[in-house]
Amino acid sequence: MPSPAPPRGKAETIVSQISRAIEAGLMKPGDRLPSIRAAAEHYDVAKNTVVEVYDRLVALGLVEARRGSGFFVGAVRRSSPEIQAPHVAEALDILGLLREQLDQHFEVRIGDGRPPASWMEGSELGRHMRLTGARGGEPIEHGYGSALGYGPLRERLSLMLAERSIPVGPDQVLLTHGANHALDLIIRHALEPGDAAMVDDPGYYPLFAKLKLAKVEMLGVRRLADGPDLDDFADKAASGRAKIFFTQSLAHNPTGSSMSVAVAHRLLQIAARHGVTIVEDDPFADVLAPTLYRLASLDQLESVIYLGTFAKTLSASLRVGYIAASPRTVTVLRDMKMLTVVNSSGYVERLVHDLMISGHYRHHLKRLKTRIEQATEVAVGELGRFGLEIFSAPTGGYYLWCRIPAGRDDVTFSKAAAAEGIFIAPGTMFSPDRSAHSGHMRINVAYADDPRFLGFLTKAGRPGDVSLAAPVHSLQNRK
Repeated sequence: MPSPAPPRGKAETIVSQISRAIEAGLMKPGDRLPSIRAAAEHYDVAKNTVVEVYDRLVALGLVEARRGSGFFVGAVRRSSPEIQAPHVAEALDILGLLREQLDQHFEVRIGDGRPPASWMEGSELGRHMRLTGARGGEPIEHGYGSALGYGPLRERLSLMLAERSIPVGPDQVLLTHGANHALDLIIRHALEPGDAAMVDDPGYYPLFAKLKLAKVEMLGVRRLADGPDLDDFADKAASGRAKIFFTQSLAHNPTGSSMSVAVAHRLLQIAARHGVTIVEDDPFADVLAPTLYRLASLDQLESVIYLGTFAKTLSASLRVGYIAASPRTVTVLRDMKMLTVVNSSGYVERLVHDLMISGHYRHHLKRLKTRIEQATEVAVGELGRFGLEIFSAPTGGYYLWCRIPAGRDDVTFSKAAAAEGIFIAPGTMFSPDRSAHSGHMRINVAYADDPRFLGFLTKAGRPGDVSLAAPVHSLQNRK
């Protein structure tokens, strides 16, 4: 039986200890767990805490509850059956040692790879970072911490996700170095060179770069004002070439559009019919209404992997994001995280947690929402004044997908703007193969009323400006 849990985060710590003991083979399938009373005495916790622990272990699929007999270790699935490549299996073989570095089960740590915490006494980190632990709360730790990430922040996120009708326990939340790291983990797990993946078209260009780096073929799914083109998605899903679809449902980057409820339901039905996993990236969730329908809330994470981040609402420099998914998926992605970056930053995660529990983040979000609303109203007015067509009514994020003045293409237009010190995000950058959307640009509402940009639009709209002339292709009519 694992050693008693420390007083901090008792239920979560006990779940982690027993999980690791089962995965390491210290507790075998069929072994009976101690009774609730015996476990409560062993861990020095209340019986209700043990009940919660055992319930979590059952939800994770590690323990089976047998009526009248108690709780027993179930058959352990050590990794996703999708990961079959020999080089991945070989890498996974080292996880036992790495897990012990992060989630400690042994008191005598002769094989540890770092100095004891006592050697770091007097460190100035806590004081300078003004973390909760430095103000008399939890002690500041100097180890790697849990591979899932800082426990209290995961608990806080699970409450936020529940408000979005995505019920998950803290053990179904994996903290990452932002949403891009989350995407990278999923690509490494689900795809190999030569595979195909469906993506929004137009869509999130950093994702395209990651897929190219992984030598994955991209199948663009047309994005309409109310979400993905269902006919296009159905055709590509039915071909069987791609079993994963990366999308942004709400405040989509770059179009600013949001998926309708009807499209969301139909999309999930088509995906289920063809065995397609959906990765839903929700970067603006914290400034959008929690009651909005999301694919993850409709699907309850059965075939949807949900991503969140603080980059768009707090600071991109903090590099904190998260994945919420089924227990099995989180386990596999946690292992992938350990193999690639060992762990995310516990210090930074504590800082984010501190901002949340102190109320600072909530007040910041109120100001941010107001600024977005005001800037969007101004941006729509200014663009309308120049007669520029906006693809979709704004739905709460930073972006508008806008037609470039008639007769211009994005490359020529962007170069002309750059010559005057103005950065334009050209439409072709948001195409999976950079072959479409040359008549569009992404506008960030925060900068749309800059006098220099408005002056450039005035100049670009003058007839006879040959330097900017080129044919334009409509997004809606593209086949």
